[in-house]
Amino acid sequence: MRAIWKGAVSFGLVSVPVKLYSATENKDISFRQVHARDGGRIKYQRICSLDGEEVAFADIAKGYETEDGEMVILDDSDMAELPAASSREISVEKFVPSDQIDPMLFEKSYYLEPEKTGAKPYALLRAALEQADRMALVTVSLRNRMSLAVLRVRDDVIVLQTMMWPDEIRSPDFGAIDVDDAKPAEVKMANMLVETLAGDFDPGEFEDDYREAVEALVAAKISGGEVKAAPTARKSSGEVVDLLAALQRSVDAAKTARGETPAPAAPAAKKSAKKASASSAARKAAKKTTKKAS
Repeated sequence: MRAIWKGAVSFGLVSVPVKLYSATENKDISFRQVHARDGGRIKYQRICSLDGEEVAFADIAKGYETEDGEMVILDDSDMAELPAASSREISVEKFVPSDQIDPMLFEKSYYLEPEKTGAKPYALLRAALEQADRMALVTVSLRNRMSLAVLRVRDDVIVLQTMMWPDEIRSPDFGAIDVDDAKPAEVKMANMLVETLAGDFDPGEFEDDYREAVEALVAAKISGGEVKAAPTARKSSGEVVDLLAALQRSVDAAKTARGETPAPAAPAAKKSAKKASASSAARKAAKKTTKKAS
């Protein structure tokens, strides 16, 4: 990895010279737009919407569009007047409990590596964060703009995670979720399902099957091999089923998958399942009667 930033973490009178590395990389599949006939890439021109002429890069300025649609043009001198930060300091503002920061605020992650002269204070900061179970709330200048971030420990490495500003988090504006309260038996069965499926998170268990399928498809096309269609996802029948019976079947399926013997269905669950089956049979009989009558 190559360091993308160098500076120092400062807390109190302690300074820790560090290097910053991107901790993540986007491996999402991206496609090019091409001419279907010959595979040539599609090029886009910079065309002015008013005069229809192509615009050179030198003549392109930044424009800020207001809510009422007015365009305000900002030139280099305007941009130079804006508050910009070029500090090489990661300044610790306070140490906050780890559970106080909503993960929704996290944006991008970076690894911090100490310079040789900062190894000891780096270890000191790392130990302090781990033992206090706190995150360091910091301000840092990245790409000439001040950002809010946190420092936390992951696998013995201090990680810096930039954060979104509070007003960048949307509120759920779709109103209150009006649902019927779950029955005690349903809650009990749901808890049983949670316990049956409980486990530890292992990221190695999950793979990006879409990316793998695309890469296999491309490889097959290159080699001229036969392309096999990916299995389609199982569709829902759309039929409304009894919630308690569905939970019971989910618990049984989870236990079977883990090599356990499913417990006998509870009387309530059996009754509900029979009721759902009878209801389904009644609907089918009604349909047959309607067809005969017509």
